[in-house]
Amino acid sequence: MKQTVTLSRRLSAALPALALAAGLSAFAAPASAEVSFSIQDRDVTRMVSLGGSCNRCELSGRNLAGATFTGASFMSATLVGADLRGAELVGSNFSSSDFSRADMRGAEIQGSNFSSAVFRDVRMSGTEAQGANFSRADLSRADLSGAELVGANMNAAVLANANLSGAELFGTTLANVSARGASFSNAELNAANMTGGDFSDANFSGAELDGARLSRASFGRANFSGASMRRADIRGADLSGARGLNQEQVSEACGDGTTSLPRGLTVRSCTSRGMIVAPRAPVPPVPPVPPAPRRNFASADRH
Repeated sequence: MKQTVTLSRRLSAALPALALAAGLSAFAAPASAEVSFSIQDRDVTRMVSLGGSCNRCELSGRNLAGATFTGASFMSATLVGADLRGAELVGSNFSSSDFSRADMRGAEIQGSNFSSAVFRDVRMSGTEAQGANFSRADLSRADLSGAELVGANMNAAVLANANLSGAELFGTTLANVSARGASFSNAELNAANMTGGDFSDANFSGAELDGARLSRASFGRANFSGASMRRADIRGADLSGARGLNQEQVSEACGDGTTSLPRGLTVRSCTSRGMIVAPRAPVPPVPPVPPAPRRNFASADRH
């Protein structure tokens, strides 16, 4: 048997009693939100749906596995150590929220805003985060292995010692990031924008960097063993201390006089020809013009 409880009112007034049944026993902020709980038999996974606004909510340690956040506003919320496995955070605003040590494995967080959020030590392997905004977010030591981050915005994010091995990062913005000691082994970074980033001690072994922009980025002691760099733009990049980098790889990339390479390696000059460009989001088709209304004319014979 399935029982459904739906609530839309001030959280501070009536939410705690109903939320207790769904494992959300206490919200700190007196913000307005719409919450839908679906409580099913014991052998069926509980479903929790959250929408509306609950900024600065306290959700640390809560069991939100399989929860759905759609078009919700949870700015500056605290979800430290929360269980968000398989959750859906779609088109929602979690800017400046704290997800430290949360378990988000297999979550779907497409198109959500996590700017300036904290993800230290978060488990996010297999997460689907296409088009998500992580600008200025702190993802230190986060496990993003195998995550889908196509088109995500990570501008100026902190990725120190993060694990992005096997991640899909096609067209992802990694400009101005601090990714010291991060692992991108076997990751797909084709057409990624890595301009101005700090990738010292990072691991790019077996990674695909075809058409990526590495200009003005720093790669001190970074490992490029077996990495693919076809048509990569390394103008102004500092690769002088990179490890595992050979002439065959560099010959497939392009640079200029400001490119710093290990001793004995040379690079050809860049041209616009053959460069890979990240695809733009498709423009929705223009709706068809409705047909003009039919007019019926009546004529009368004059005698």
